Amino acid sequence: MILTIDVGNSNIVLGGVQDHDIVFEARLRTEATKTSDQYCVDLKILLDVHGFSASDIEGTIIASVVPQVLNSMKTAVKKLTGKSCLVVGPGLKTGLDIRLENPNQTGADLVVGCVAALREHKPPMIVVDMGTATTMVVLDETGALVGGCICPGVKISLDALTDRTALLPGLQLDQPKKAIGRNTIDCMRSGIMMGTACMLDGMVERMEAELGCKTTVIVTGGIAKFVTPMCRTPMIYDKDLLIKGLATLYRENRGRS
Repeated sequence: MILTIDVGNSNIVLGGVQDHDIVFEARLRTEATKTSDQYCVDLKILLDVHGFSASDIEGTIIASVVPQVLNSMKTAVKKLTGKSCLVVGPGLKTGLDIRLENPNQTGADLVVGCVAALREHKPPMIVVDMGTATTMVVLDETGALVGGCICPGVKISLDALTDRTALLPGLQLDQPKKAIGRNTIDCMRSGIMMGTACMLDGMVERMEAELGCKTTVIVTGGIAKFVTPMCRTPMIYDKDLLIKGLATLYRENRGRS
């Protein structure tokens, strides 16, 4: 089994991939202050909960946007499995043509998402990841990463709205029934959730205009399944995009750890 680990700013998503099938998926909260021993215990417990052990792990690959956690997680994996892990970054073969001013600044999670999308769909594409931030990455007709945008994520928008406005209550991020809210809660849901859907529609339209062609839009991230149904642009929701991308990169770089 391949263990995939995607370290985001808010959550760590773990996946077990066996013979191209995802046999388990789990989440941990990202905590920069945790030690490698604590993460090692977390990994061991999660494997046990899903019916696996460290001996089942053939190898591990990690993508991280949090450097402190990356180091702790690498050490935790080594302690648990006795094996070093692959890390998405310089030196790892991805096959992705990155045409940015500074390719080294491309987030590991963005690379992984693009790799997975290109294995299953034909470019041009826009790959959207709705996490702490909402990122949109554009792949041109050749499959090259030519740019994108970074927007505040849904949770960030909600926190900013409720933290800075004393009279506005907290709320669950349910799908609004209408754009025109009739009470404070419905107005907030409409503004945050439907507003995000409109932002995605508008950005896709402008990006396609700059590309000069229509695109396939692939969307991932925990909140995406609630937002994409409100979009007017056809979008393909793939909750396992990053797990599949990490497993692909592991198979293509096996032996480099």
